[in-house]
Amino acid sequence: MIILKIMANGIYKITEDFEKALADYTGAKYVVTLDNMSNALFLALYYEKNITKSIKTDTIVIPNRTYPSVPCEIIHAGLKVGWNTVDGETITGAYQLEGSNVWDSALTFTADMYKPGQHMCVSFTGPYKHFKLSKGGAILTDSLEAYHWFKRARYSGRRECSYHDDYLDMLGWNFYMMPELATRGLLLMNQFYNLDGSKKSNPDLTLPYPDLSQFKVYNQ
Repeated sequence: MIILKIMANGIYKITEDFEKALADYTGAKYVVTLDNMSNALFLALYYEKNITKSIKTDTIVIPNRTYPSVPCEIIHAGLKVGWNTVDGETITGAYQLEGSNVWDSALTFTADMYKPGQHMCVSFTGPYKHFKLSKGGAILTDSLEAYHWFKRARYSGRRECSYHDDYLDMLGWNFYMMPELATRGLLLMNQFYNLDGSKKSNPDLTLPYPDLSQFKVYNQ
């Protein structure tokens, strides 16, 4: 049992160190890592709809050209999807999910990117991202209450201790980032700093997406 506790504490420390490194770089007060950005969007929307009840509408408006998981997570969170028609077939950088304080920042990862009072979801998945971690995502926030809720929600509602020692009192999801991935993320953070310790800035990415408003499955 003692060995299990030591191992658990080490796992949590690795993830926490990576989250602190991300916070320092992005300018967010707190960061919570997850297994992918789609789940980050879901948790952020769920939190605003059901915990703080700050979402005052039943429809969240997004660009009609975006990654397919975005409308999926809106619907999974118990909301409807509305569309903004964009010019052309591409989108660039981060955008706000209108009706919420949640941002899809899959195409943005740069120094001091955090916008106060928002839940900004970043992605580390895919070969075209600035942070090529192969998989993973995170929520950037400046709310201590949200930070604590996200940390437990991603980990089946558990606190960061052995489940033998936890008094389980919250439902959650299995969305946490594996510690091996957090370890690799820590090693890769150096690429975002100059030799003098100053932060490097990265340009917003631009990607083409299909017109999702044409698909009946998202228009419920």
